[in-house]
Parts: sequence; C-alpha cells; structure tokens
Amino acid sequence: MTTSTRTSAEIVRVRVPERSVRHDLRAVKIVFHRELLRFAADRMRIVSGLVQPVLWLLVLGTGLSSLTAAGGGEVDLRTFIYPGVCAMTVMFTAMFSAASIVWDREFGFLREMLVAPVSRGAIVLGKVLGGASVATAQGLVIVALGGLVGVPYHPALMLTLVAELFLGAFALTALGVMLAARISTMQSFFAVVQMAMMPMLFLSGALYPLTGLPSWLNVLIKLNPLTYAVDPMRQAVFGRLELPPELERTFNSGITWNGWPVPVWLELVMVAGIGLVLLAVAIARFRRGD
Repeated sequence: MTTSTRTSAEIVRVRVPERSVRHDLRAVKIVFHRELLRFAADRMRIVSGLVQPVLWLLVLGTGLSSLTAAGGGEVDLRTFIYPGVCAMTVMFTAMFSAASIVWDREFGFLREMLVAPVSRGAIVLGKVLGGASVATAQGLVIVALGGLVGVPYHPALMLTLVAELFLGAFALTALGVMLAARISTMQSFFAVVQMAMMPMLFLSGALYPLTGLPSWLNVLIKLNPLTYAVDPMRQAVFGRLELPPELERTFNSGITWNGWPVPVWLELVMVAGIGLVLLAVAIARFRRGD
C-alpha cells in the first residue's frame, strides 16, 4: 500500500449539518424536555419549592386573618394574599430552574450545548420555556389550594390563573437566565437572586393592599415588574367574590398611573413585553460568550 493510499484511508471526514429552522426547533424541544425530566426526577426540589409558599398562605395568612377578624374585618387575608403566593411560587421555581445554567457551566455541559450546530437563541428559548412550564406546574398546587382560603373553584377563574401564572413564570425565568448568563458560580448566582427576589416580592403588593401607601413606596411598587403579574391574578380572584364597594376599593384597588386605572390587558401585555425583552438580552449575552 502506498503512502498516499494509507494517508487517505486514515482521514475521517466529519460532516457538520448546516443550521436550519428545523434543527433549531428540535434543539428547543430537547432543552425543554430536559428541563421537565430534571424537575420530575428531583423530588426534594418539588417539595422544598412548595413549603415556603404553603407556609405563607396557610400559616401567615391565617395569623393575619385572625387579627382582622378581631377588628371586625370582613375579608379573609388569606384570600387577599393568595395571588401573591401564587406569584411567589413561580418566582422561586423559575429562578431555581435558571440556576441549572450555572451548574451546567461549572461541569462543562453548557459548553457542549453551545458548540452544537444550532442557534444559541434556540437553546436559551428552550431553557426559558422549560423553566416557565416547570414553574407553572409547581404553581398548580397552590392554585388547587384556593378553596381552602375562600377562592371559588370556577373553571374560568382557574384557567385564567394558570394562564397568568405561565406568563409571569416566562418573564421570571427569562430574568433568571439573563442573570445566569454571566455568573460562573452557584454561590454568586443565589446571592444575586436573593438580592433581586425579596425586593421584587415585597414591592409588588403581594402581601398588603396598595391603598394608603406613602408616595415613595407607591412609586417603587409601580416600577416593579412583578406588580403587573400579581395584580391581574388578584383582579381575577376578586372578580368572583361579592364584597361591599368600600372593601373592594381597599383590597382590590388595582394599579393607577396619575389617577388612570391600568387595565388588566395592558398589565399582561407589559409582563409579556418584559419577558420578551429579557429573553432577547439573555440570547444576546449567550451569543457574546460561552
């Protein structure tokens, strides 16, 4: 055998398929499916993600309701904080889903995904959709507990809450993925997430009425994106309750801009828009680095 024949026989040709929309959609599906499998296999994560919201709803809510009952209140505060607890559930789960990006980076799996012949945007989109679906599935447990806190089990209300939960989960997962795009250690990620989540939660009106607040606090609440995810759920819940007008104004005043009441559809559009902007920023960050 000649040298040229032996050399040509030793050459292994590898053909990398060209990128296409079909391959990108397949990548979205694979990453999405991986998120669902990881969540289903981690039972401790499922349980721990529900403990805190359930404590807020059934323990803290019951304690606060006993105070209002002693004062002659007619509204169960567990019903009032129920939309906020739903938002809290998807927020924690969405952020923990985004944390797996940092984990994958530490162990080298993320680099293998990023060198695949697919768009990095497809990988990020699959991650966000998977995290949002997982967070919504976790939120379904809290939705199912609504009857325990005075929320009627009306089919239209339940479907509305689930749809609004998914929309909020999408935006929150996109935020988490954007944060995880440039963070290299789990400790740093959770420190940043903790610093971001608690102010967002307490400045969203999830745990207290929005009426009679100081002007500076009102401004911060209206600048908080989570506010516009909590308020539509509260509007949906209180729309199925029969309350005197004065209590309705106190506990379900809605969001106003200079006296103009912001409609629910606009709030939902804002949440969706914020989610898309955060998704675009996350994709841009992944395209600039590895």
